[in-house]
Amino acid sequence: MENSKNYHDEQNNLNTLRMREIASTLPSFCKQFFWGIQEYTSSRTRLAYAYDLRVFFEFIHTRNSACSSMKIIDFPITILDQITREDIQEYMDYITYYVKDGKEYTNNERGKKRKLSALKSFYNYYFCAELIKTNPAALVPIPKQHDKEIVHLDVDEVAILLDQVEEGEKLTKSQLKYHKKTKLRDVALLTLLLGTGIRVSECVGLDINDVDFNNNGLKIRRKGGYETVVYFGQEVEDALHDYLEKRYHVIPLEGHENALFLSMQNRRITVRAVENLVKKYASNVTSLKKITPHKLRSTYGTTLYQETGDIYLVADVLGHKDINTTRKHYAALEDSRRRKAAKVVQLREK
Repeated sequence: MENSKNYHDEQNNLNTLRMREIASTLPSFCKQFFWGIQEYTSSRTRLAYAYDLRVFFEFIHTRNSACSSMKIIDFPITILDQITREDIQEYMDYITYYVKDGKEYTNNERGKKRKLSALKSFYNYYFCAELIKTNPAALVPIPKQHDKEIVHLDVDEVAILLDQVEEGEKLTKSQLKYHKKTKLRDVALLTLLLGTGIRVSECVGLDINDVDFNNNGLKIRRKGGYETVVYFGQEVEDALHDYLEKRYHVIPLEGHENALFLSMQNRRITVRAVENLVKKYASNVTSLKKITPHKLRSTYGTTLYQETGDIYLVADVLGHKDINTTRKHYAALEDSRRRKAAKVVQLREK
């Protein structure tokens, strides 16, 4: 059992190795940036920064005459002072749509915001360290983001989804073959996501010993690396018990002995596999909503807020570090509650 790999540590190691691989294609002075932010960023964030910076330097390499004559890895740090606000604004326009190696890439408001945030952090690091004289990234405003309506399943859609997972209705013949083998796992997995609101990465990272049936609690690793306990109700408990009765008779591959949810190959199930699983079942429930594991999380958050009206509780259970994140997501629900308040208070009897 000691040899079973900790999912989160394994993912961190993979992210770190991939980040180093990408960083080796960037200007050599970039290593200092990644070392400098290591203490307060996750491996996933640093990997995302590496990808985003690669897009930026490839753009500079092709568009800036001073840079096109040398390799990207040979760019000196002084190049940062030669890049202007206009260069960065042009870059922001470029990433809206571009073609690389015959493949098309697009960035919406959210993608552009992330790439500019990476650039701002990058420039800010060297500017604060007094290694460059200018900070043009600070002069470019973050693109305005329009609030999107929360997509979630209605109560009857949740019931239909879970009934369908149990019965296997509307599945193709080939899907039904696998369904017999995975039904208990799929019911447990979807019931858990809908009944706790945990993230898909938190779900796939669960080990068997993270489940405490004495207290109906789950020990999970949140974004940012900290551990916490979330609690589940009777429906989740029943689904997990049913699945674990079968799970205990499965012999997992070496290194996956402790994993709670296993794939058909008896490995720890992956995020992509859960995404495909949700898509398979949800597509038969609603064609108007694109349901993903994150939408199941939104479904839980919406239901919890409607039932309790406690935005702080919702933030705590969902693992939002900033209450404003929760407020932003559930603003429409808060507004409808405020409208109700206007009708409740009566000043004079009619």
